Order: sequence, then C-alpha cells, then structure tokens
Amino acid sequence: MRWAAELSLLFVALIWGVTFVIVQQAIDLLPPLLFNGIRFLCAALLLFLIIFLRKKMAGLTIKTWKYGIILGICLAIGYAFQTIGLLYTTVSKAGFITGLSVVLVPLLSLILLKKKPAPGAAIGSVTAAGGLYLLTAGGADGWNIGDFFVLICAFGFAFHIIFTDIYTQLSSALSLTAVQITTVAVLCLLGGFILEDWQSALTAANLLNSSVWSALLITAFLATALAFFVQTAAQKHTTPTRVVLLLAMEPVFGALTAFFWIDERLTAAGLTGCAFIFIGMLLAEIPVQKLLSLRSAANKS
Repeated sequence: MRWAAELSLLFVALIWGVTFVIVQQAIDLLPPLLFNGIRFLCAALLLFLIIFLRKKMAGLTIKTWKYGIILGICLAIGYAFQTIGLLYTTVSKAGFITGLSVVLVPLLSLILLKKKPAPGAAIGSVTAAGGLYLLTAGGADGWNIGDFFVLICAFGFAFHIIFTDIYTQLSSALSLTAVQITTVAVLCLLGGFILEDWQSALTAANLLNSSVWSALLITAFLATALAFFVQTAAQKHTTPTRVVLLLAMEPVFGALTAFFWIDERLTAAGLTGCAFIFIGMLLAEIPVQKLLSLRSAANKS
C-alpha cells in the first residue's frame, strides 16, 4: 500500500510542477492572494458538492472542522508569506527557501512527534536540499526581509505536512480536505481584499479573459481539490519525511514543463540540482539501516 501512496504523492508533485507555469501567467492579471482565494473557493465548492452527493455529511464533525482549520491556517501561512516575501526577494531565492521544508519536516517530526527519520530519509533530505539550492538559488546574494517572510512560509508548509500526518488518521480524508481548502479560501480572499488592489483586478477584461479562467479551473480542480485530497489520503500510508521528499520533485517537474512549454532553459547548476533532488528521493527509499546490518553480519561471518 505504501508504494501506491508514494506514487500518488509523486503524481501530486507532477500536477503542481506542471501548473506552475499556468499560475505564473495568470497572476500577471489577478493579484496572487485574490487568485488563490478564488482558486481555493472553487475547489472547496467542488469538494462540498461531492460530499453532499455521496451523502458523507456525517464526516464533517466538530473534530474534522477543528483539524481542517488548523491545516488550512498552515497552508494559508505558506501561500501568504511566500507571496509577501516575493515582493522583497527574488523568485529563485524564494524557491530555495520554500524548499527548505525538505529539511524542516524531519527535524520538526523528531522534535514534535519523536519520530526519528530513517538514515536514508535523513541523507535524502539533505541531498534534496542541496539540489534545491542548485536548482533555484544559484549565486543569490545576502539575506533580506523577504527571505525571512519566505522562511515563515517554509515552516507553514512543513507544519501542514506534519499535522496532516496526525489528523489524517483521525478524520475522513475527503472531509478534512474540504475544510482545510475552505479555510485557505476565506483567509486568502480576506487578505486579497485588505492588502491587494482587487478593484483594479476585477475588471471586465480580466473576468472575461479565457486564460485567467482556464488557470483558475485547472488549478482549482487538479492542483487544489484533487492534489490535496490525494496528499491527505496518501499520508495515512507513509511518513512525513517521505512525503516532503516526494513533493520536492515539484520544481523538477516545473523546470521540465517550463522547458517544453515556454522554452525556458536550465543552467548546468540547475540540471545538477534536478539530479540531486531525484537522488535524494531515491536515497529515502533505500533501507540503509538494513543494508548496514546485513554488511555487519557478513563481516562477522
């Protein structure tokens, strides 16, 4: 069952990587928080419709709402602080700092859940973090306030993965996904109306723009409703460290999509970074402790 769950998470990384270019083009017309608010609202409406049609309303318990709101706050922190950080730092630095969740998840799991990561997963996390640096940060210069905001974003995403590991064992995956997506929608819309120039963005030209609506619908149904449901369901069968390593493939898929779609070329460092991320993912699957035990037994014999 674990292999199917982890393959599903790799599929989620593929969806997020492929839709990155779509989102990047859409937020040229709609501000990021407003775009995410509408995107998550559409996804939430779809999920609640599915819950209603499948007669699963009983799964929306008080505990599910409590857990879903906590997960939604973590996700909203991730999206909001990443967006704010991008006002003051570069896209490449933001990508690398966000990717530090690859290292934060095993550390926080050890501190909060007392879950010691397997040796292969720990080595894979560090390897993937190095790959993310090569892929996104390159020769970026000093630390600034935007980097600090994006670091808060990385903690938000890391806590989301850790709490999902806990709460998915206690609630229906579909109901839990619906509540957290609704929470993100509400928080992003509030943030958009308070912090962004939504009056200028919601013009007839933008609202009738086919690229905006195609981006909203694709990201709402595939990259939000489906992706977060799959992540929530799959985390029942694997560890937080493995989850974050598999999701670290998102920038690799994003780089490949950008190459084929808009002819965006990677540098030699970027290609090396992709390789490191892939190697890190493979290392997480190698039972290092078992191999060391077998080697020790062989030496004794």
